[in-house]
Amino acid sequence: MSAAADYVIVGAGSAGCALAYRLAKAGRDVLLVEYGGRDGAFWNWKINMPAALSYPMNMRRYDWGFATEAEEGMGGRKMACPRGKVWGGSSAVNGMVYVRGHAGDFDYWEKSGARGWSYADVLPYFMRMETAPGGQSGWRGGSGPLHITRGREHPLHDAFIAAGKEAGFPFTEDYNGETQEGFCRFERTVYKGIRWSAARAYLRPAMRLENFRLARGFARRLVFDKTRAVAAEIQTGGGIQNITARREIILSASSINSPKLLMLSGIGCEKELSKHGIAVVANRPGVGENLQDHLEAYVQQRCKKPVSLNRKLGLFSKARIGAEWLLFQTGDGATNHFESGAFLRSPGADYPDIQFHFLAAAIRYDGKAAADGDGFQAHAGPMRSAARGFVKLRDANPESPPRIKFNYMSGENDWRDFRRCIRTAREVFSQKSMAEFSGAPLAPAGDSDSELDDYIRNEAESAYHPCGTCKMGAEDDRGAVVDSDCRVLGAENLRVVDSSIFPRITYGNLNAPSIMVGEKAAAHILGEKLPPDPRVAKK
Repeated sequence: MSAAADYVIVGAGSAGCALAYRLAKAGRDVLLVEYGGRDGAFWNWKINMPAALSYPMNMRRYDWGFATEAEEGMGGRKMACPRGKVWGGSSAVNGMVYVRGHAGDFDYWEKSGARGWSYADVLPYFMRMETAPGGQSGWRGGSGPLHITRGREHPLHDAFIAAGKEAGFPFTEDYNGETQEGFCRFERTVYKGIRWSAARAYLRPAMRLENFRLARGFARRLVFDKTRAVAAEIQTGGGIQNITARREIILSASSINSPKLLMLSGIGCEKELSKHGIAVVANRPGVGENLQDHLEAYVQQRCKKPVSLNRKLGLFSKARIGAEWLLFQTGDGATNHFESGAFLRSPGADYPDIQFHFLAAAIRYDGKAAADGDGFQAHAGPMRSAARGFVKLRDANPESPPRIKFNYMSGENDWRDFRRCIRTAREVFSQKSMAEFSGAPLAPAGDSDSELDDYIRNEAESAYHPCGTCKMGAEDDRGAVVDSDCRVLGAENLRVVDSSIFPRITYGNLNAPSIMVGEKAAAHILGEKLPPDPRVAKK
């Protein structure tokens, strides 16, 4: 490993891969450090087969294995918080659902102090990063490195969309286009039957450039000369060494590891750092705070016809599906099976705040606890909880996992909103369009407030969308960690570029906006910012 580069980037995840590629393509000398290993050649089916999505996020080879502290709102449960530890980061282990987020999310960022991050400002970067055939003309990209495809037709998904219309909800042809609200066909980061992660879209093209290097190592902390970041302390198989950044160090290590590295390096709440004997470089109390996530619950129904995926979970069926995928990259192995969903608005909401992922099976996200016989389900959850958690150091040892707490379901509105989500899903399932399929409810068992609350408390799960722990904002905002150019406040030559900088969680899955952050941050660094889209610019 060379001991120096102009730009040292820590973390080859969704944002880090995009950032590294754009900087290297512009001729900059880039060294990207990633602790996880290769995402594997094509035959590594656990990552590359879309239908195998439940495998990599449950393997310590590919997942950091984080878990929360006891969550009081979840009955004291310790909740899983998987993060990708592999080329491509969480884009290599996620569910591949592609959602940009609502325009109102980014306009909120702008109003909260993230200047230049309104929807008008970020839309050109979404368009630059995509190749999205079938998307709304003029709103979608057609030549970007990230390939986006539409879900397949299936009788259950067709019935679900029809039932949504029947229940009085709108339909949107392209929820990543001009109008997000409504029932829809989901898009996913799958191309020619293969998971199209940030590693495939950005990292592999970067590796063909002479001025780009990829090194494997565990980032322990950053080295400072007063307030100037000068090197990253990296542990490799050969020991510990410092990699010098001639221009900048950029953390793209996730909403869990980026704040952890800042705190280990002396940037954080002075009182907290002092408890662990860490010398303070910059007193930024917002580091590790503002942690947000989405929760979801399974609304499961018995299916009266033999058309669900539950009947394809046997060993013989799995072998047949796997063989077809290995030979042709087609069939049931070539999709993530989230073919449809919905973005709905609660009464009084200014824009959608409920999301459904529809699955033609009744089974947990991790592939366990499948229902006997045929079934289907909606993953239902509210998108804008006021709950805020934290990431804190356990001690000053870089190898110790951090303390994580989301404070799930900590407000009364959380319970009200979640009940509404579940009852809305059941309303859709009860429409005539689904009558030929909908059998008896499987879960939750009851419908009273107390029964639904018990179900949420005991069975709801994270949608695995952590963000916000290095919030972007104005310099005089004591909760902000980075400015609108992603530069760490109180430090020099140091940026954070990943989902940790989100001021507030976006509506929907977070992979797309995380990649956008990498794209846009690269433009800030290079001084090549794209002009705002005049169609959506605020007057």
